[in-house]
Amino acid sequence: MSSSPRFPRRRTLLKLGAAALTTAAATPLTGVKAPAGRAALPVVLPAPTGHRPVGAVDLHLVDRSRPDPFVPSKPFRELMVSVRYPAEPDRAGAFPVAPWLGPAAAADWDERSAPGLGIPAGAVDWRGMRTHARTGAPADRSGGRLPVVLFSPGDGGGRALGTALVEELASRGYVVVSADSPYEADQVEFPGGRVERAVPLPDDLTPEVIAALLEQHARVRLADARFVLDRIGALARGQNPDAGGGPLPAGLPAVLDPSRTGVLGQSLGGSVAARLARDEHRVRAAVNLDGDFIGPIALSGVAKPFLLLMSEGDSVEGNPGWASFWAASTGWRRALRLRDAQHGSYTDLQVVLPQLTGHLELPAAVGLIGTIDPLRSLAAQRAAVTAFFDRCLKGRPTSFFEDPGGRFPEWS
Repeated sequence: MSSSPRFPRRRTLLKLGAAALTTAAATPLTGVKAPAGRAALPVVLPAPTGHRPVGAVDLHLVDRSRPDPFVPSKPFRELMVSVRYPAEPDRAGAFPVAPWLGPAAAADWDERSAPGLGIPAGAVDWRGMRTHARTGAPADRSGGRLPVVLFSPGDGGGRALGTALVEELASRGYVVVSADSPYEADQVEFPGGRVERAVPLPDDLTPEVIAALLEQHARVRLADARFVLDRIGALARGQNPDAGGGPLPAGLPAVLDPSRTGVLGQSLGGSVAARLARDEHRVRAAVNLDGDFIGPIALSGVAKPFLLLMSEGDSVEGNPGWASFWAASTGWRRALRLRDAQHGSYTDLQVVLPQLTGHLELPAAVGLIGTIDPLRSLAAQRAAVTAFFDRCLKGRPTSFFEDPGGRFPEWS
């Protein structure tokens, strides 16, 4: 088993599966520290552009119906999820700003994950990185019940990596539930500061081993997602799903409409989104952020609305799994390619890494996030994803997909 940071090797699994074992771009820098005397660099996320402030709450969920699939000696599966929602405008500002990562997870990311990106431990103030959501702020009930979007990150990635896109949806009238996959994600922080790290990957990552790992992780994600959907339903009925009985934001159950649920997934999470759209009656529509299709979903396709967002050089025709999925799908569907983008452009790293390149040498950054302007990339993604869910979950007509490149030339 390898003791080196997992993120570069995880990036190999994220999208390319068995085809690109040799393309991990970054060399782990375990033990390398930032230069002495240099203050840790601050990092900020772009604010959401919707007209509603955003509230946040983290929930600890425990599924006692099954043992943990990664740690069989553990008789139950536990998850951490973050809920983002529109908050009351007059009261949100009185509540604390939610961190990007909890303090224990931020310390672990700094020591074990960031070095795999070429970022020395101690170089960046990850603990001080803030979002634009207010922890515990009362939910805004003026708009009635709102559609729900379930977010699933890439293989090995934590739920925080989708924050900039998730908060945009919340600011535009959605309740977004982001779920981690403990023991697959690099680190997951539970109440009390307990951090559970990913189980080590095998040293011999052959194409067959990679395929088996991805299929296993997808199966676990599917079971997790169904459990989370159950808990969302319970929350909408006024129950508190938090295992510790932690307080819920005032009014949160009253703004959930589980009958209008979509799924948004990046990389492996995008494949899981497709499988949920195919198999779950509770899911109406799904978005895949640049992920290959894992398992039989590549051949079966879906009958529900589906949006695929791709990177530079990608095409539906050039990817056998995408091509077969597209041919088998019968629902409304669109595929858009983001010019000069790479796989990591569909994560928060697209706006984080450019803030560091003037201070640190990050030779792998272009290979991970491309050369697209990060703010334009984020704006284009926000526009496409919001337009899709507005159409499919809110029933709002949109002309966005008639000419997406007219507003955002970055789309092709």
